[in-house]
Amino acid sequence: MDSITKFQELLKGLFQFETSDLDFGIYRILNYKRDRIKKFIEDDLVTRVKNSFAKYEKEIDKNLDEQIDKQKKVITENIGINSFTPAGEIIEKYADSNLGKEYTKLLERKKNIEQIEEIKLQVFNDLFNFFSRYYEEGDFVPQYRYSNKKFKYAIPYDGEEVKLYWANYDQYYTKTGVLFRDYTFKAVNHRVIFRIVAAKEELGSKKATKERFFVLDEENPWQLQNNDLLICFQYRELEEKEVNAYQVEGGSNSSKQEKINQQNYTTIVEGIKDIYTAHSMQSEYIKIQETLLYQLNRFTSKNTKDYFIHKDLKKFLSEQLEFFIKDEVLNIDTMEQAKFLDKHITRAKVVRDIGTDIIDFLAQIENFQKRLWEKKKFVLSTNYVISLDRICQYTDKEFLTSTIKEILKNQKQLQEWEELGFGKIEKEADLYFRKDLIDTEYKKLPLDTKYFSPTFQDTLLEKLTEHIDLNELLDGLLIKSENWQALNTILPKFKEQIQTIYIDPPFNKEQDADYLYNVKYKDSTWASLLENRLSLAKNIMKDSASIFVRCDYNGNWVLRPVMNYIFYEDNFRNEIIVNKSVRMKTEGKVLLSWHDVILCYCKNSNNVFFCHITENREKQEWRALDMEGEKWDIVPNDMINMFSPNNLKYDEKGNVLSRAKIILGKEIIPRQGRRFPNQVIINKMENDGLLRYSSRGNPQMLKPDIIYLTDDWTGFYGYSFNWDFPTENSEILLKRVIESTSDERNIVMDFFLGSGTTTAVAQKLGRKWIGIEMGEHFWSVVMPRMKKVLFYDKSGISKEKDVQEKYNEHKAGGFFQYQVLEQYEDTLDNLEIKEPESEQIDLSLSDEYLFRYFIDFETRENSSLLNIEKLKTPFSYKLKVNLEEVGEPQEIVVDLPETFNYLLGLKVKRMKVRNQGRKYLFISGQKGSQEIAVVWRDYNDNWNEDDYNKDRDFIMEQLKDWEPQIVYINGQNNLTPDWGEKRVEIRSTDSEFKRLMG
Repeated sequence: MDSITKFQELLKGLFQFETSDLDFGIYRILNYKRDRIKKFIEDDLVTRVKNSFAKYEKEIDKNLDEQIDKQKKVITENIGINSFTPAGEIIEKYADSNLGKEYTKLLERKKNIEQIEEIKLQVFNDLFNFFSRYYEEGDFVPQYRYSNKKFKYAIPYDGEEVKLYWANYDQYYTKTGVLFRDYTFKAVNHRVIFRIVAAKEELGSKKATKERFFVLDEENPWQLQNNDLLICFQYRELEEKEVNAYQVEGGSNSSKQEKINQQNYTTIVEGIKDIYTAHSMQSEYIKIQETLLYQLNRFTSKNTKDYFIHKDLKKFLSEQLEFFIKDEVLNIDTMEQAKFLDKHITRAKVVRDIGTDIIDFLAQIENFQKRLWEKKKFVLSTNYVISLDRICQYTDKEFLTSTIKEILKNQKQLQEWEELGFGKIEKEADLYFRKDLIDTEYKKLPLDTKYFSPTFQDTLLEKLTEHIDLNELLDGLLIKSENWQALNTILPKFKEQIQTIYIDPPFNKEQDADYLYNVKYKDSTWASLLENRLSLAKNIMKDSASIFVRCDYNGNWVLRPVMNYIFYEDNFRNEIIVNKSVRMKTEGKVLLSWHDVILCYCKNSNNVFFCHITENREKQEWRALDMEGEKWDIVPNDMINMFSPNNLKYDEKGNVLSRAKIILGKEIIPRQGRRFPNQVIINKMENDGLLRYSSRGNPQMLKPDIIYLTDDWTGFYGYSFNWDFPTENSEILLKRVIESTSDERNIVMDFFLGSGTTTAVAQKLGRKWIGIEMGEHFWSVVMPRMKKVLFYDKSGISKEKDVQEKYNEHKAGGFFQYQVLEQYEDTLDNLEIKEPESEQIDLSLSDEYLFRYFIDFETRENSSLLNIEKLKTPFSYKLKVNLEEVGEPQEIVVDLPETFNYLLGLKVKRMKVRNQGRKYLFISGQKGSQEIAVVWRDYNDNWNEDDYNKDRDFIMEQLKDWEPQIVYINGQNNLTPDWGEKRVEIRSTDSEFKRLMG
């Protein structure tokens, strides 16, 4: 294969030509310009190299011709006009003169330029050598390369004593689970769609494998739907009969899946034959036969690969290209070949030009994906859970009466309460503990607004916030989302607000991994996953905050330097040892694994917490009074410095004159090498009843009743099994974490929430809380658990005496918000292409446009990137999203107001909805010291001046009692700054939304 073809094939890999038939996500964007990219690689590239050389050749020719003419003139003046042959060469007898040699050298340089084809081919070799460094087994892996010689890699180093670095250091890790998204490819005139219809299945005793695999759906494996072929899969464990049928006994998971794919392929091809025959789609059927197995293998393998986005690919590759040119194109060996120097300088310039174009295109794709990853995500839905007693406490009697009527006829709510074990609710009397003429004590039944109408939720929020801010009323917030997206979205609102963070991230295991990742970069992937999220988390922590991260022996060597890098080594506080629940089985000559570690860091070294947790000793314990040196297990405040040298008397040789002390009327000498406290302390301890003699006649002191917390937390199990969740952290563990680092009403966060232990314990201890979880157990485990906590959960720390004083059947209850966020994959799924307008067609065909601008230009009005035009009807703004882990995407109305609240960083105080022929939503909140109101309403371009004036008057009437300093409003309006005696700043929601969304 020649150098040109070899480089062209590499570019096809870099530009993902193998995905040309895929029709989803970023592939839709790439394939939209596939023909234009193909033309560049196959036709334009060689021309670009030729033209680049021509440009530099012309410059060199021009300079050489000038130098040759100048030298010829000097020779003529010094030797004579007859010094040259008719061909322009210097005659032989003058060739050895200094002037003749210089002239001959100039002629040779010009001749070399005319024979430059060899150097042109070298350019393609150079470009191949450079870009192939970062293309590895079908993936683009940007790592700092030193050269292809002895030292292959280098890292950026600025003189640090120790440099923390890993392969994916400069990248976002964008995958935290299996990607259950539709996989679509084209087959002639229609599409083939792979869809997961079930991701979990309880097989009980029939389950034969721990690993899960993609297998055809048993009930409805394929169907022709709107002229598209839909093929449905399950992702689950295998039964024993399936292990035998697929012949997957032994081998790696990937090899097992390939065997399953082979049989799936045969089954599908045979099964769909009649469908395609009936619809006269023979060409489509042939195409599917040719490509189906390839697509099946790609579909299943994409869930076992890592996905990364570089944070600044253009900067990285441009710096690397500059180094490559200096180190390998214009290295010292090349520079010493003065005869060919001009050719190699031209070669270097062309490598730079072509390389820069390719880098620009790769960076355009990467930057667009980075933009989609980093952009704040839409809130897809917002609901609330509030216990009935809180509604009674914070609303009026009339609303409470109407709410009770709504509840008693809401079968979905009543059924959930019964299923959660709260009893059967049939009549009003079932809603309260007691009722008398003076008062009614309602049960802590958790009402979920998702079971009620939007009007009910609007009215509830307005009633609750008439006298108390919503931000103060809420105990917590649950978010269903990938955690980086959630942290990034809520950051403006919760910046520097969190007091305590506890996370138990997926451990960095070998075969039994908690998440799917490329084993080749296992440790690097884990480091990136943690660094990306911990860096964001630091920004939402208060200056006095602490963070606890749990891990095991597989990952503590990675976690510690990552934490040092983000939070600084000076802010390390403890490595806490905590027991697992069971001993892990091990093989070989190793000890059983019995503990995990929790690394604790503070955001600031002036942290004032982590010092006041104590336990009371359950029974009296005594210990010897004489101690070695000054070492005491517990040193009471009144015993500090009791061993000071000033309390002892010495002879001339420095020996202590007397070591004896009077203890309970006896003069006692301590054992050799030990000493007693001074006599004053002994006398005080006698008076306090803290001294005695043992049965052997040894003086003893009573140990203090208070035991201070240490870094040894092995006195209890670190995991629990109350909620049937594999990595459920124990409530006792979280009680220590929370109580040691926070006060009541401080905010506690867990963004790897798992079963919800952190939020459950925070609620019981009177803290505010935020929990983030992406898995489907958000619905099946976390939500039921938190509802039970509001009602009154008897398990866990509820049994502790100190907890029972403030959390019990009559003091439970609560109020929290829960939301679902748009995900990165949702953003990709909503990508649409807008064709350039007719006057811009020429622009769209240019290389400059292709390499640098086409993606941003042709996706700028996508709904997932905020289409401002659609803000005219903010209550019907839609996106296509996957709300469930599997299944078909749904088009739903998103919650624009809540999304904007996050973008603005607004602490919501009050909310109300009014209907004036159209819906109006008014939100009052605070940002810093500024009082802000946000107005949302539907409007259209057909409004006349009178419509806008009525709109203005109604808005001003509704906001007059709130007295905002700033008013945000969507769309056109007639609001003015002059509001009577005060002036109000009017701002456009539309432009601010677009700016903050990113």
